[in-house]
Amino acid sequence: MKTIVVIPAYNEAKAISQVVKKIKDKAYDVIVVNDGSADNTGELAKQAGAAVVNHFLNRGQGAALQTGLDFALSLQADIIVTFDADGQHEANEIDDLVEPLLLQKADVVLGSRFLSDKNQIPFWKKQVLKLATWFTRFYTGLPVTDVHNGFRALSRRAAELIEIRQDGMAHASEIIEQIKIHQLRFIEAPVTIRYTEYSLQKGQKLSNSFRIIWDLIIGRISK
Repeated sequence: MKTIVVIPAYNEAKAISQVVKKIKDKAYDVIVVNDGSADNTGELAKQAGAAVVNHFLNRGQGAALQTGLDFALSLQADIIVTFDADGQHEANEIDDLVEPLLLQKADVVLGSRFLSDKNQIPFWKKQVLKLATWFTRFYTGLPVTDVHNGFRALSRRAAELIEIRQDGMAHASEIIEQIKIHQLRFIEAPVTIRYTEYSLQKGQKLSNSFRIIWDLIIGRISK
């Protein structure tokens, strides 16, 4: 079974080399989608051993993920893992997300920081995440515990069925909606999130949550 890790990246020169190297140390192939970065993210990712796909303009994380999924499928991936570029995820936990797919227990495995007691989530960060999760549960009817977690694993079938139309951060809730639409089997798995000053600067703000909700509502109306 061929597993490929897809990393959307925008101006991640400070972290991308180490992130790619840790994943490569686990013997996984890596695709970095350089989403119109103004720094040398793409070059550093390539030097670290990743295959790099470039967006000439910054289109957003959702668009970068869709590009990465399409490319991984073209490389005949059986399993695709999505992984953040800022260093907050643990490469050692990739095996834990992949295993249920190998055992055919699920089509999608969603990482959840709220199922692990290892995470010390900053107060305001937790409120933003809880708001986004509550809305997605209401919006989709699925009992997820952590929506905006970029650490997930998809079977080839799931990756072929899921089509990300939301270019921005609303894509995370959109993926949950498509899991329901396509009746994909999913489970959640506990994951560790490393909060650093750098990752918190790159993370979601409360104002972004309202933008995500707006994008989802407009997206549903326009269908």
